[in-house]
Order: sequence, then C-alpha cells, then structure tokens
Amino acid sequence: MKVRRPARSLSWVAAGIAAIVALPVIAIFWIAFASGDETWRHVMVNVVPRATGRTVRLLLFTGLVTCFFGILTAWLVASFEFPFRRLFSAILVLPLAIPSYLAAYAFGEFLDFTGPVQTGYRALFGFQTSREYWFPDIRSLGGAVLVLSSVLYPYVYLACRSMFLMQGRAAADVARTLGAGPLKVFLRVQIPMARPAIMIGLTLVMMETLNDIGAVEFLGVNTLTFSIYDTWLNRGSLIGAAQIASVMLCVVAVLIFVERAARRSQRFTSNKTTALVNDGARPRLPAVRAWCATLFCALPIAIGFAIPVSVLGGFALSRLENFADSRLLNALWHSIVVSSAAALAAVALGFLLAYAARAERSTPTTVAGRIASLGYGVPGTVLAIGVLIPLASFDNAIDGFLRAQFGISTGLLLSGTGFAIVYACTVRFMTMAEGTLDAGFHKLSPHLDMAARTLGRSRNQTLRSVLLPNMRPAIMTAALFVFIETMKELSATILLRPFNFNTLATLVYEDASRARIEDSSVAAMIIIAAGLIPVLFVSRSLDRDGELHLRED
Repeated sequence: MKVRRPARSLSWVAAGIAAIVALPVIAIFWIAFASGDETWRHVMVNVVPRATGRTVRLLLFTGLVTCFFGILTAWLVASFEFPFRRLFSAILVLPLAIPSYLAAYAFGEFLDFTGPVQTGYRALFGFQTSREYWFPDIRSLGGAVLVLSSVLYPYVYLACRSMFLMQGRAAADVARTLGAGPLKVFLRVQIPMARPAIMIGLTLVMMETLNDIGAVEFLGVNTLTFSIYDTWLNRGSLIGAAQIASVMLCVVAVLIFVERAARRSQRFTSNKTTALVNDGARPRLPAVRAWCATLFCALPIAIGFAIPVSVLGGFALSRLENFADSRLLNALWHSIVVSSAAALAAVALGFLLAYAARAERSTPTTVAGRIASLGYGVPGTVLAIGVLIPLASFDNAIDGFLRAQFGISTGLLLSGTGFAIVYACTVRFMTMAEGTLDAGFHKLSPHLDMAARTLGRSRNQTLRSVLLPNMRPAIMTAALFVFIETMKELSATILLRPFNFNTLATLVYEDASRARIEDSSVAAMIIIAAGLIPVLFVSRSLDRDGELHLRED
C-alpha cells in the first residue's frame, strides 16, 4: 500500500493541473448559457453568421495558400538537388519568427500609397494620383490571406519535410523504378503518404489564424476573434462575447476532430534505413528547372521574412534613440516579468504532468495530460474571457467578504493585475512546455529510476538527484520557448492587461492603432529578435539532421 500512495498523489496532481486548464473553458460555457435568450438571439442573428462566414473564408484561403507553398517547398528540398537547397532547407522556417500582427503592419507600410511598391509603380508608368490606376487594397480579405499565409506556411513545411524525408523518398524511389515520372510520383505516392503531416500542419495554421487579432483588425477583416474583442470592449457585453467565444470553441473542436480523424484513417509505416540510405542520392534538376526551384523557395522567405524585417528594421534604424524611451523600457520590463512568470508556471506544471505520466502509466494521468494539452487550441481572446470570469468572481467574493466583516475593500487582487495574463499564457503554452519535457523524459531510460530505487533512494530523492540534473536541457528549452511565445502574445494580453500596463506586443498594437508604426519599430524588432531564437533552434536541428543522414550514408 505504501508503494502505491505516491502514484495516487501524482494522479491527483495531474487532475488538478487539468482542472486549471479546463476552468476557463468551463467558465465560458457557464456564462454563455446562463444568460437570457434575448442575448443569444441577437448574437446568433446579427453577429455570428457574418463573422463566421468571413472566418471560414479566411481559414479556407489561408489554408490553401499555406498548403501550396508549404508542401511544394518541402517536396523540392527533400526530393531534389538544386542551388542553395541546403540553405533553403534551413531558412524556410524563418517567417515563424514574425508575429502575424507585425507582418500586417509591415505590409501595410510596404504596399501603402507612399510605400516603395506604389511609389515605384507610379514612377514607372508616370501616374500622379491614386485615381489614375488600380492597385489591390491590402486592407481586405485577400490582404489578410497574404499576410497570414506568408508567416504561417512553415507549419505545413516542417510537417511535410519530415514526412517526405522519412517515408516519401523510399516509396518514391520504388515508384520511379516502375517508370513513374516525378510529378506522378508526387501526386500519387508522396502526397497521399504525407496527408497526416499535411493535416497536422494545416490544423496549426488554422489555429493560429483563429487566434489572430492584431492582423485582422488592422486589415479590416471582422472575424469571430475580432467580434469577441468588439463585443466585449466596444459594446460592453461580456455575456455576448462569451456566447461568441462558445461558438468559436465549437469551431476549434471541429478542427481538432477533423485533424484526428484524418490522421486515424491514414497510417503508414516508415522504413528508416531505406530513407537514410537514399538521402544522399537526390536527383539533380536540369539547369532551368533548378533555378526555378531556387526562385520558388526564395519567394516565401522574401515575402514572409525579408519584407517585414526590412520595413520595420529600416524604421528602427532611423529611431535608435527610442531605445532609451521610457515607454519602451517599461514595456520591455513588463514583458520580461510576465514572460518569466508564465515560463516558470508552465514549466513547473508541465514537468509535473510529464513526470506523472512517466511514474504512473494509467488512464487518469493520460486523460489529465490530454485535457491539459487543449489550451493551445483555445484562441487567446476566448481564453481571456474564460480567465477573467473566474478570477473576477474570486476577487468579488474576497472583496465582498472583507467589506462585510471588516469594512475593507481589497479591489481586484487577481483580475486587475498581471496575474491574469500569466494565467492565460500558462494555460495556452503549457502544451509546448509539457511536450518538450515529455520528449526529454523519453530520452532517459526508465532503468535510471529503478537503479536509483535499488540503491536505496526514495522517489523524491531519485527525482532530485537523478532525473532533474538529466532533464536540465529540456527544462531550459521548454522555459525559453514559453518565454518567447508569451512575449509575442497579443490576443489575450490586449484584453487582460491592467490600466497603464503595456508589454512590447501591446505597445506596438497601440502605436499601430494610432498610425504611428514607425514609433514602435524598435519594440517590433525586439520581438522579432526574440522570436528568431526558437526558429534558429529548429533550423539548426533540421540542418543537423540532414548532415547526420548524409554521414550515415
């Protein structure tokens, strides 16, 4: 009985963490369905249909564009040899460092009437005013698709590249020996085998599209996410916002269900040895096709990374004195504090979940882990409402009790502070921390635990002296990822921040709302520089894996 007691305690810990993650979602449905029918009728008739239509169109077109560039670039770098292939294989992930709202602000300046594109167009054809020519408006649904797909396609690229390297190459070689050409092999062999990876990448793209608030608002596309923001802040209806959020959660649930159903129906085995042996034998494309492949791979990098960095970087270089601006320094300090607290909380809770799964392989811990991993699928605006409701209820209960008993008003202890932002970011990014830590635990042999117990160490002593030292790299990696993602987070932060409290993301958002993007360019470049750290980590891993494959050949 004494041996089983710690396992039961770990199950309760995992269940408690799952409850922390599930509480915001439960709160949303509770307030949405506890209101009267009149509010529901107004939301379902006047808000949801139009916002849902725009959201579906945005998801559809963004998904198509990201699949086009993500699948084709992955296929090219994995299957053929052409100039700069190895370089492109690593740097095609760079647009992930650009938050979508920064890309929107940069494209707004780049394609504006006074921007370099229209200025050059007028100079080339001799136009003087905008009435003399037609130019596509970036502030439109098409503009939103361009912006979002340019920074989100790497999700599809990463998933498909790994699949093509591990499975598609070996099967493609077999198909070629049977007389199939490259295009036929791609369409009939590699694409069907890559469907699970495509669905994973596409689901991530759609989740990020749903989560976006800065880009869609700036570009004038009123999605469900923007409707939540508008209903809550501009119309003062928290109940209406919760009802829209509940509809949005249903959309998220449908996306997750479709993705898992698609993966369940498409399972293939991988012959790793064959894939590695053939990795160094990519067919070299003819000269013209090779340079076409080079240009095609360079296009999404130029659009999704080079243009935003050049626009915002150019503004920042002309405003270097802003590094000493008090607004920037305060926002940077707030970002560091909030991001550090969220990283600490997410890593601590994620570590407990991963350790519980390692120490006790049972149904309760498995279910708790799956519930805790759902936070990333909840858009930030939805999560903000779900976090605010229980925290405000707690604050009001404490304040009411102390007023009645002691005549003391405590105010907003949690919901009026940065704690709300930390809670929301912890729930949203715990999946990232738990996944990294779980992967770290899987690299440690379970025999380590048993050997330590055999030598007389208790479970806690084994954890402190054996597992924690070996898990230090995974812990640092998980903390870094959560820290940077929290620093970039806008959708939840903009709704939960206290008065006169800015992070780098909200500072950029405020200046962009006032058409002063140049003034926030330094803050934008700090965000991009921070976002490059995990992206370069992934890029280095991809390059190292490619070198390993070649050496093993």
